[in-house]
Amino acid sequence: MLKKYVNVYTESNPNPNSMKFVLNYMLVPDNTSIDFPDAQSATDSPLAIALFELPYVRRVFLMNNFVTVTKDESTSWDDVLLPLKKFIKEYMEDNRPILTAKRVEEYKSSEAAGTDQDPEVVQKIKHLLDEYVRPAVESDGGAINFHSYHEGTVKVLLQGSCSGCPSSTLTLKAGIENLLKRMLPDEVKEVVAEGV
Repeated sequence: MLKKYVNVYTESNPNPNSMKFVLNYMLVPDNTSIDFPDAQSATDSPLAIALFELPYVRRVFLMNNFVTVTKDESTSWDDVLLPLKKFIKEYMEDNRPILTAKRVEEYKSSEAAGTDQDPEVVQKIKHLLDEYVRPAVESDGGAINFHSYHEGTVKVLLQGSCSGCPSSTLTLKAGIENLLKRMLPDEVKEVVAEGV
């Protein structure tokens, strides 16, 4: 059986403990982000389970065509980057599963459900996040997802390399909050992160 052609390259990001491993094909459905903050949360991803078996891996994040791996602070990227890249490449070449069949079906069902029921202000916030914020956050190996809106406060989820990143607070306040307050001055008063 021929092996699958897999190309993997790495991109660093503002979080010194995270590295983005970009592949030449989609790993999960487009614009789907899956964050595994620890090994216990990875039960629906054989890939994440395999990565957590490496002693230095602390977090795994999957989105589009990349995997972001967050390591512990005591391990140097100089020591583990090449072996980790090789591990991901070989895992993918062997056509091993990324997600369980159950998890894939859940995503297909949630996509079919749609979210046209949101109030107008929430639709505007989501549009601004998707249009202006998401591409920059994804390029750094993370994701931002709308969590909730209540009385002028927007809550967002920062995932992947953004979680625990030293510059995530600056990104949140100076970037995201300023953008939303400027574009929706009557509706947005502050932006806070959930689960960071």
